[in-house]
Amino acid sequence: MKRALPLGLPAALATMALAVATGTLVSMPEASAATGSATGYATQNGGTTGGAGGQTVRATTGTAIHQALCGRASTSTPITIEVTGTVNHANTKKVSGDSCDTADGVIELKKVSNVTIIGVGSGALFDQLGIHIRESKNIIIQNVTVRNVKKSGSPTSNGGDAIGIERNVRNVWIDHTTLEASGGESEGFDGLFDLKDNTQYVTLSYSVLRNSGRGGLVGNSESDRTNGYITYHHNRYENIDSRAPLLRGGIAHIYNNHYVRLNESGINSRAGARAKVDNNYFEDSKDVLGTFYTDEAGYWQVGGNVFDNVTWSSPGSENHPAGPDPKSNTTVSIPYAFSPDAANCVPDVVNRTAGANKGLQVSDGRC
Repeated sequence: MKRALPLGLPAALATMALAVATGTLVSMPEASAATGSATGYATQNGGTTGGAGGQTVRATTGTAIHQALCGRASTSTPITIEVTGTVNHANTKKVSGDSCDTADGVIELKKVSNVTIIGVGSGALFDQLGIHIRESKNIIIQNVTVRNVKKSGSPTSNGGDAIGIERNVRNVWIDHTTLEASGGESEGFDGLFDLKDNTQYVTLSYSVLRNSGRGGLVGNSESDRTNGYITYHHNRYENIDSRAPLLRGGIAHIYNNHYVRLNESGINSRAGARAKVDNNYFEDSKDVLGTFYTDEAGYWQVGGNVFDNVTWSSPGSENHPAGPDPKSNTTVSIPYAFSPDAANCVPDVVNRTAGANKGLQVSDGRC
């Protein structure tokens, strides 16, 4: 049920009254955290601006995040939610309202638009609690850490995905995040960054994905090919067994990422996917590019990459590595402007800029 505010209350005071009612702190739009501008495919299809121009709300719990969503005038009213502290199962409850559709034990961005969630202060940690984006558009998630989200064992959240995006989603920018697990599927974890069921125009930038069996996927089966237009740039994948990412159908642009210890396979382009793979640095890894675990081929265009202590397995009926001398087998046209760093600069640039709590630093084009 919506809370009634006193009649005739000035807008600024009405905003503060809502803050008291919902247990959050609210400032006016000019106090919004600076999020920079979206990059990559998130700039297409009208662009991704999140909650720009709306109110700014401070939240210290998952319930407060849900309250902020539910307290808006509509599902599309712009809002920036600044998060500080630890968000976990104990402080994340379902909240009801006309402008939200939330649930216990997960940050639920369902059937909403024009939302920014950004970590501020000493940091925002989502501990064993995932972020679920479903049937939504124009969403920004920035400067947060999500760790140890499980699909089995206790507690469980979001199907085991740190960030899961699915079902008719458009225009999402995930930036300067740290997504991590403490093992693979046998330990109860799933993917760090999964996109499926008609998700398009997404960018993952300046983020760290580490210590997981599965980095992430685009498409949840060989027949789920309605996803695409995904950019991955200036990310660090570290100690990942596979899916860095796994692509089923669609187009991906993968540039200026630093891959360290991909233990079984890396970029797995299959089921008709086409990937432009530029100026990445692959280090101490195995089978970093190819079509793996299927006979349904995917494709790639390569250029400017560095392969540092990379090993390649022999081809087989369901194992088609691109190396040891990767060559392009398709071409991919990129519709947006970008200025890639030289691959030999990538380890240093990504180390300085990627992940949460790095001050939202980005590459200045120099090593």
